Formats: sequence, structure tokens, C-alpha cells
Amino acid sequence: MPAPAPSSRRRFADYLQRHRERLKLGQSAVSDATLRPRGTQRTRSAWTLLCAFFRLLGSNRTPLIISVALSAVATLLGLIPLYAPKIVLDYVLTDQPVPDAWQSVVTLPNDPQALLTLVVVAIITFAVIALAVGICSRLLTTRTNLRMQVNMRRMVFEHAVRLPLHRVYELKSGGVASILREDAGGVGQLVFSMVHNPWKAIVQLLGSLTILTLTDWRLLVGSLVILPIVFISHRTWISRIRPLWRDIRAARQHIDAGATEAFGGMRVVRSFGRQKTEAAHFTQNNHIMIRQEMLAWWWARAIDIAWSILIPGASAALLWYGGNRILHDMVLVEAGVIDFEDALTPGDLIAFLFYVGALLGPLATLAVSATSFQNNLAALDRILDLLAEPKEMPPKPGAIRLAADRVHARIRFHDVAFAYTGSEKPVLADINLDVQPGQMIAMVGTSGSGKTTLCNLVARFYDPTEGRITLDNTDLRDIEVDSYRRLLGIVEQDIFLFDGTVAQNIAYGKRHAAQQEIERAAELANAAQFVRDLQDGYETVIGERGVKLSGGQRQRVAIARAILADPTILILDEATSNLDTESERLIQQSLETLMAGRTSFVIAHRLSTIAHADLILVLENGRIIERGSHGDLMARFGRYQEMVALQTAPAPGSPTPGSSPAPGSDSTSDDDAYDSEPARVGPDTSE
Repeated sequence: MPAPAPSSRRRFADYLQRHRERLKLGQSAVSDATLRPRGTQRTRSAWTLLCAFFRLLGSNRTPLIISVALSAVATLLGLIPLYAPKIVLDYVLTDQPVPDAWQSVVTLPNDPQALLTLVVVAIITFAVIALAVGICSRLLTTRTNLRMQVNMRRMVFEHAVRLPLHRVYELKSGGVASILREDAGGVGQLVFSMVHNPWKAIVQLLGSLTILTLTDWRLLVGSLVILPIVFISHRTWISRIRPLWRDIRAARQHIDAGATEAFGGMRVVRSFGRQKTEAAHFTQNNHIMIRQEMLAWWWARAIDIAWSILIPGASAALLWYGGNRILHDMVLVEAGVIDFEDALTPGDLIAFLFYVGALLGPLATLAVSATSFQNNLAALDRILDLLAEPKEMPPKPGAIRLAADRVHARIRFHDVAFAYTGSEKPVLADINLDVQPGQMIAMVGTSGSGKTTLCNLVARFYDPTEGRITLDNTDLRDIEVDSYRRLLGIVEQDIFLFDGTVAQNIAYGKRHAAQQEIERAAELANAAQFVRDLQDGYETVIGERGVKLSGGQRQRVAIARAILADPTILILDEATSNLDTESERLIQQSLETLMAGRTSFVIAHRLSTIAHADLILVLENGRIIERGSHGDLMARFGRYQEMVALQTAPAPGSPTPGSSPAPGSDSTSDDDAYDSEPARVGPDTSE
């Protein structure tokens, strides 16, 4: 029996060890191989990420600038009422007159009652204006945040769908969904965590510093002692948080990918009774992620605890110092040594404490919000990793855009060889082939012989490792990929249908197809009858991957989709494999009609379906070992003839012609590589 998987506690302990080793080496890179090219380390600094973010803002820069400007105005207006307690304490509740220096700037009444009323009205007015401006700023910022999220998700989606196929398979569908939802959304949140909130805090900080300087510079110097503590806390804590959040996001991506995969293969999971195992894997991975989140939480709470102690302590120290200064100055005022205006008054101390609170508040906000800031920076870091990956086939300068009506579809393979990424063993080798326009090329061979890979090269899902493939004497690498693929119609053995209606799936290959065209394609694919029998006909929703349809029904919908697309080049990879004998015979003529005049590549295990092909290729170990028509290959008594004989020969123990099969016995053979149905050699003209 295989050894039991280590517990989540043990796996988390191993993770902590690796994390400490990275910190000792000064590396912030994490074991997030899904979004980094192999063998590379993430070296982006916070400044690099900030610059990248502002480049990604694009057209959102202008509303964001307006937003931060309004935020600055609202913050400064909010600081003005904090000065009101000084006026009330020093000039309303005492008999001291308003200083002449103030009267030269703004006229204030000397009557205490009138001055108090004016102060109250001013507080309300400034508060309302600050609130209105702040709401406008918040509205613009929120809209910019949401637009940024949409733009990032669009950008990531458009880039991800153009990655090489092997990278798409590595990311997995659930992993991509996690990147689009969590990481791209986190980048949008940087609008708040990196721009709006910090800017608001900085404006409040600078405004408070200015007023504190005018009040008493010595008290200001005492309050500024706290600034180095902010820097130290950032260097000590914040630099450790971003790698943790990046690890957490990678873990969440892995969990989402695994859950999506488990539900996508639910038939297999249930058939082997692995529901509890899959649930255990899901739970264990979540336990590890929770432990990582708790570790990040403790680092963040350390900052909260420090500031929760620091702010009251600093306020108490300033209160003690300021109170002693007031007691000292009031004695000097009573003795006539100094004037009231030159002394530190109770109003000065109260106003000073208010502004110290306004000063320390933004510092605490900056320090605490830095944790979410680092979380969002980790999201941006992962997104940049993905966007930095090369696309599937970057267009060449001057790439040719094809027009379908001018393409003859002559395809030639010139000494083509191909090996998948990361593998040194070639899947195809020494492929030379000249396909004339309108020819039907059939490929047969054992599993793994290279048939599907050859069709993938025709579809340009991959480029040859060696040699070249030409279309009408033009190298496929010199042709714009999208315009070339618009020439293709592909029906594969593993049918993929979308969670939509039957009509939407048939029309997927042709935008704005009319209902009449959809129904005509369904007729040709022998799908019309079962579609009409569905509850809502062509508007029936078939579920994810077409789960509400049988295998044969899904195959016929896919064939109808290819028929409607009206391709120039057709690829059929076991297009009739999931059809029963009667359905296969009914659509065989439709497929022949579809292939007429089109360059077609057909993979078939059931050899009866390709007997009328213009050229049959027999592949073995990635090489073409035989080629010719059905008659030519049968006359050679080679590998192809052996395949036909294998399919047509009765299975061991099967009854002889004219006899009845024994009870419980099968009347057909079951070969590993080929369908067991007896072949119909020669063109199939049955209806």
C-alpha cells in the first residue's frame, strides 16, 4: 500500500522551514511554479510593482487623479474644525479678546455668545462640505477600482487564452478562475490600498504637521520621534508579509483547481468511490492555507498591537509635557512676565492633542493598511508573472492575413519533426507529405503513434520542432494565427460543449448565424430529430460540457457546429466514435458531403469509415510507414492489411457464420487500438 500522505501540520512545518530559508537567503520568491517560468526567481521590488501598476491604470489615471485631488480637499477641510476647541476655551469661556493678528485675516466678533455661534456654524459647514467632497472622491475611487478590476480580468483572460497549450493545461481551469477572480480583483484593490487611503493619510499627516508647527515646535519635535518607529516596523514586518500572501494566493489557486477537477471528473470519482478521499484532500489543503493565513494574521496583528500601545503612550507623554508647560506659562502670565498670546494656553494643548491624534491616526492607518497593501501587491506580482509569459505564437512583423475565398488549402509537410516541451523524445519524425486541395487524408495507427499530434500541427496548436508546414507554399509561421484558424473546422473524439443552449453551441463556429442555418446544420448532422424531442428544442440548456446529452448526441451537435462553420480545412478526430451503428450510417453521407471540396484530415479507428479516402497514412512510432489508397495498401499485405484483417476477423470463441452465438458470449472482438465493430470495406452508401 502507498504510504499515507503527511498531515497538514507536518506539511505546514515543512513550509515554514522553506519560508525561513528563503528569508535567510534574502529571497522573496515563493514556490509558486504555476505562474513563474521554471528556474526563475521573483525579484520585483515594491517600487517596480508600483510603476507597473500605474502603467496598467491606462485611461483610469485621469479619474483617479481627480479622485485623489478631491480627497485632499476633503481631508484638509476636515482638519479645520479641530481648531475650534482652542477658540472656545481661550476666547469664549474666558474674557480674553480675539488676537488682532486674527482680526486682520478674518473678522471675528468679540462677543462670546456670537463667537460661539459662529464657531458652531463653521464646524457644521466645514463638516458638510468635507463630507460632500469626500463622497465624490470615494465614488470616483470606487468606480475606478471596479473598472480596474474589469480591465485586469479582461487583460489576464485575453493573455491566458493565448498561452501555449501546455501552459494552459498546467494552470488548469480552476486555477485560471482563481487568478481571474482573486488576483486580478486584488490588483484593482490597489486603487484603495496604494493610492486613495495612503494619499488621504499623507495629506492629513502634512496638514497636521503644519498646524502643529504653528502651535508649538517643541511639542512637534517630540511627536516626530514616532516616525522612525513607523519605518522600523515596515522593514521588520511588512517585508515579511508579502511573500506570505503570495504563498496564500498560490495555495488558493491550487485548491480551486483541485476542486474544479474533482467535480469535472465526478463520474470517475463516484465510480471508484473516492468521494471521501477527494473531500479529505480538499480539507487538508484548506487546513494548510488556513495555517498560512493565521501566520500572516499574527504578523499583521503585531503591527496593530504596537500601534495600540504607541498611540495612547505618545498622547499621554505629550499631555504630561504640555500640561506642565501650561502650568508654568500661566504662572508667568499672572506675574506679568509674558503675555497671554505668547503662552501655551489650555486651548493650545487641547487643539494640539486633537492634531496629534490627526497626525498619529494616518501613521497607524498607513502601517496597518500596509498589510492589505502587501496582499494586493502579491496579487499584482502574480499577475505580472502571468503577463510576462510569451503568448502561444507571437505574430511576426508583416504576418499574412488570409482571406478564406483566396485559399486553395494545399498543405505540405517538409521534413517535419516535433517533440513536446520538456521532452527530448520526438513524437513525430521525418514527416513529408503533400496534400492537394480537396483531398481527404486518413490516418491510422496504434495509440501514441502520432496521429493526433500531426492534426495538432495542421491546426497550428503547435509549431514543428524541425522542418516546416506550408499552406499554398506559405510557411504557417508567416501567417497570422487567428486568420489561419478561421479556415479550420475541428470535430474531436473528446467533445467539448458549453453550458448554453443547443442553438448556441451549434452557432459557436459562426457568429450571428440565423436560426434557419442552425437547423439546416443540425439536419445534415442527423441531430435535428433528437433536438426537436428535447423539452425546449433548440433552446434547451444542455449543462456544463453538455452533460444532459448522451455521447452520441454531443458528437452530432459538434458535427453540426463544424458544418455551420463551413471550414476550408477539416479535421475529424474519431468524429463518429460515439455513435451507434445506425446513427453512424445516417451521418456518414453528411460527412462526405461536408468534406467534398475541402482539404480533410481524418483520424479513424474504424477502418470502414476511411476506405474511400484519397490517401491513407499508416503511422507507427511517429513515422509514416505506409501510404496509399485503400486498394493499394490492401494489395501490399503490410501493416494496414493486418489492421483490416484484425478488425474483420471473428473473435476467438465466436460462432462460425450461420451459427448462433453461445449464451453470454460476445460476437465481436475488442482490440486495444481499434473499434471492435466489423469493418465495411469499401465506400459506405447505406442510408
